[in-house]
Amino acid sequence: MLTFSTLALANTYLRKGAFYRLAFLLNSAHFYRFHISGLANTVSMSAIHDEKVFDTGSPENERKFKVYKIVLTGGPCGGKTTAQVRLATFFENLGWKVFTVPETATILLGGRVKFSELDEQQSYIFQRDLLATMHQIENTFFNQASAIKDRNVLIICDRGCMDPSAYSTPEDWHRMLRDLNYEEFDLRCSRYDQIAHLVTAADGAEKYYTLATNATRSEGVSHALELDKRTRSVWIGHPYMDIIDNKNTSNFDDKVNKLIQVVCDRTGIRSGDRLAKDSKKRKWLVSAVDWKNFGKFEEFDIEHFYLLSDESNIQHRFRRRTQNNRSTYTLTSREYFRESGDSIETRMNVMSRDYNTYVNMRDKSRASIFKKRRCFMYGNMYFNMDIYKDPLPPQANGNHLIFLETYTTVPKGTPLSEGAMPPFLTIEKEITGEGQYSMYSLSKFSKAGAKNEFAGADKYKDD
Repeated sequence: MLTFSTLALANTYLRKGAFYRLAFLLNSAHFYRFHISGLANTVSMSAIHDEKVFDTGSPENERKFKVYKIVLTGGPCGGKTTAQVRLATFFENLGWKVFTVPETATILLGGRVKFSELDEQQSYIFQRDLLATMHQIENTFFNQASAIKDRNVLIICDRGCMDPSAYSTPEDWHRMLRDLNYEEFDLRCSRYDQIAHLVTAADGAEKYYTLATNATRSEGVSHALELDKRTRSVWIGHPYMDIIDNKNTSNFDDKVNKLIQVVCDRTGIRSGDRLAKDSKKRKWLVSAVDWKNFGKFEEFDIEHFYLLSDESNIQHRFRRRTQNNRSTYTLTSREYFRESGDSIETRMNVMSRDYNTYVNMRDKSRASIFKKRRCFMYGNMYFNMDIYKDPLPPQANGNHLIFLETYTTVPKGTPLSEGAMPPFLTIEKEITGEGQYSMYSLSKFSKAGAKNEFAGADKYKDD
């Protein structure tokens, strides 16, 4: 039996919002040793009466840190440039090293390139070279970040490598990928840790929309709205995409605070009351789907399983996310603070070669969860729809459950604004906060006892 001993890990790494990468080295049938990079110590796992338990040590010379990559994207006048500076300052104040990657299009268009003067072939060449230049500029910063060994690093990219596809035809885009030998899955799903889409001021904050803040900008309001929609759609399918809209914001500071909050949430930083947070996850049980009228979506095969932990206030969950036979792997760790009732969650990407190691650490009182996830936009809202598939989780009672979820400032129990709910879905009821529909509850075998139950499960009823 494998357990995940994480008292020192939780107290040291998670409290400081650290991410860490586990690189396993198999030494024998009964001994593993691996290193954690993040605010990381060395962790060893040894066999005791055929039970492998994680123990922690803390050699200072093996301390390593996380490199976290975020893309700020969105339509014209969404506030990316200013938000990049504010976000950088916030994390620098926390002791992070921050790199800000400039917008490649602004650099090139600032060299007097005018789209109106380009013919079809010239336009293709420009977009292809823009993508290649963006990719290389980012790699330069990624390489610099990887050389920093004494602190966490945040890389803020002003747009990412999927954005050029919003300005190209599908045929030209796929031609670019072939010419440059890039994979769309890698550019969208695994190159960056988080995507933050800042909605244009032309949508909900029209009085603030201006062309004055960027000398290369020429879009009117209607064009800005169209570009915002297109740039948003190309990132659909990224596992951690957040929409930073202009709702419930009286000024730009409120919008920036929304951005900083979602980055803090994703990196595991406890921001206390410094940032307002009014967007909550809501979840519905879907009884029917009009598949023929679903619209544009990205679909992934998802596998989840929980790891056995010897600390009841710690939970670890492994995820494999696959599309077109290409997968990403993520380990999610949660710590529950009994004294305050708070909890904190961090995620790290791991390598495909670690999959079998984690399988051997699985909590056998719970089944693996298998589902298809559809990611899509409807109106100005980003939705995930999970379709549970065989083998069904034990507590699904043989039902192929379908859940819809989104983040919204509209409180639980209150209908979304008129026309906000996708019309091709039939909603049976809202299940926000109903713990029996969480993955953790659904995965439990009926005969399993209460041993190793996560004490903070009530904090994550909407998983």
